[in-house]
Amino acid sequence: MMDLSYNHLAEYVMRAREGDSNAFAELYSLTYTKVYNYSRHYLKNDFLAQDAVQEIYISALKNLHKLNDPSLFIAWINRIAFHVCYDMTKSHNQGYGEVSTDMMEEILDLKSSDASPEDEAVAKAESERLRVAVDNLPQGEREIITLRFYNNMKIDDIVNATGLSKSTVKRQLNSAIDHLRHKMKA
Repeated sequence: MMDLSYNHLAEYVMRAREGDSNAFAELYSLTYTKVYNYSRHYLKNDFLAQDAVQEIYISALKNLHKLNDPSLFIAWINRIAFHVCYDMTKSHNQGYGEVSTDMMEEILDLKSSDASPEDEAVAKAESERLRVAVDNLPQGEREIITLRFYNNMKIDDIVNATGLSKSTVKRQLNSAIDHLRHKMKA
């Protein structure tokens, strides 16, 4: 298997910037599996993942000149993948419908009782309040909450997808949860 070192990829990035289509094809072949697996995990749909991958690499090709440090290609393509998948999730209304509400209710100390019609109406209203509260979080916190709870990703997977440090992901996650608790109890 080909070496995926940052310097190795940086060479392909520089050649692709100079118009070498074979270099971009090589970048694609070296990173496709990782990008597809991330997209598949995020979107939970093979067909959407294939569409996302296509959009991710088109965006990467168009914006390759904006990558300041070619050795950061992996982190950069992961960031593009996150944004493309996030946008696709919002446009297909998948993200908020598949949240682990038990997990969010436990974290936010929201307990639902037996399923009477009144309780179901209250739970639905609370779920909508939660969705609005998540939408109103700062972008970084919203991304982390979306990845963690709406896509059931582990901290290490979020670190790999976003290129952020583990401590930053944990700090943003804790901050987002604190903000959501405050908003939901208000």
